[in-house]
Amino acid sequence: MSDAATIDATPPASAPTRTAAFEARLKKRYAAERRFKALGLSAIIFSISVLIFLLATMTLNGLGGFQRAEMQVPIDFPQMGLSVSPTLEEETEIARALQGQGLVEVVQFSADEALGADAAEHLNAEAWRIVAQEVAANPGLLRQETTFWLPTDEDLASAYSGDGQTALQPLAQELSERGVLEEKFDFGFLSRADATDPQLVGIWGALKGSILTMIVTLLLAFPIGVLAALYLEEYAPKNRWTDLIEVSINNLAAVPSIIFGLLGLAVFLAIFPSYRSAPLIGGMTLALMTMPVIVISGRNAIKAVPPSIRDGALAVGASPVQVVFHHVLPLALPGILTGTIIGMARALGETAPLLLIGMRAFVSSPPSGFTDNATVLPMQIFLWSDEIDRGFVERTSAAIIVLLVFLLLMNGLAIYLRNRFEKKW
Repeated sequence: MSDAATIDATPPASAPTRTAAFEARLKKRYAAERRFKALGLSAIIFSISVLIFLLATMTLNGLGGFQRAEMQVPIDFPQMGLSVSPTLEEETEIARALQGQGLVEVVQFSADEALGADAAEHLNAEAWRIVAQEVAANPGLLRQETTFWLPTDEDLASAYSGDGQTALQPLAQELSERGVLEEKFDFGFLSRADATDPQLVGIWGALKGSILTMIVTLLLAFPIGVLAALYLEEYAPKNRWTDLIEVSINNLAAVPSIIFGLLGLAVFLAIFPSYRSAPLIGGMTLALMTMPVIVISGRNAIKAVPPSIRDGALAVGASPVQVVFHHVLPLALPGILTGTIIGMARALGETAPLLLIGMRAFVSSPPSGFTDNATVLPMQIFLWSDEIDRGFVERTSAAIIVLLVFLLLMNGLAIYLRNRFEKKW
């Protein structure tokens, strides 16, 4: 018999049978996969729901913080005989001159005439300063009758919102029906600093302090962290000393932030005792906390650059320094910026280290430089949340909204720069 006949006579192999046990195991695996997908989707939905709930709660509670109760007060300046010398240009000088001419009494008298003695009694004690600021911006107001919307005191504001003293609620309702008491958007909240009256507080002082502190943090932590990552990954020899340094950096990234505050208190304030509560000291302290995160992310980003990039650059005659700074670093920069975003976002929300170096101070005017007394947004929120007046509750929520917006803008800028420098190969 030929070989072909032998092959043809071979019986075909039977198809594999799917037993009941096999079908049960397969069904069980498919069910487990569906459960895993459902759990993952549920986790995403839950996270988004919590985020939406947080943002909605902060927005609803914080919208009132951007408003304040104000009363309409017309002032007939020609009748009052106020004037401003043309030689005065500074706002403080004009306000001082008007105060000397009796602007405080003029505002109170005009409120008595227009609103009645009971309502004028609840005009904010600092209302005349707002009049002085507007007159300083436009001296022509002194030649005509002008209507101002001036803040009330906290008692009438609380009564108007439905809280506080119930005895003042009829007065607030009457003034509201007459159209001389309203809640208006408080643009000054974004341009003033801290105050003891919730009707007069502002967020600009703390916001500027945060900006100055973050600038110092970035200028110190970013270049030092990137250079340290480059040295450890490209130049440092592999021995026990470098292993010890790597372990130390990893441990520093997990150290509680208050430890860095103690370090800043013991070292930086000992060297610069006159700069307590200054953004310079706060930025140096936060830079110590941020630097390990940048070093770790920078090393990982540098390590991810393919060796062929280095070999190709060396093959065409580039020096080792040129390879690092012209080829490796630009390709690793997106990953480095990602670590920088994480580190700076953490630093922006810190309060514990800044509490120890004195940035819990009451700052009534925005800082003009890196060495002036200042506070930061998280610390300002902490201070306002400890107040008992209801007005500070809404102001606290409004400050949280400002902090979140500032964080989103800072992260958005960093993400844009990361995408701008990202290269593909």
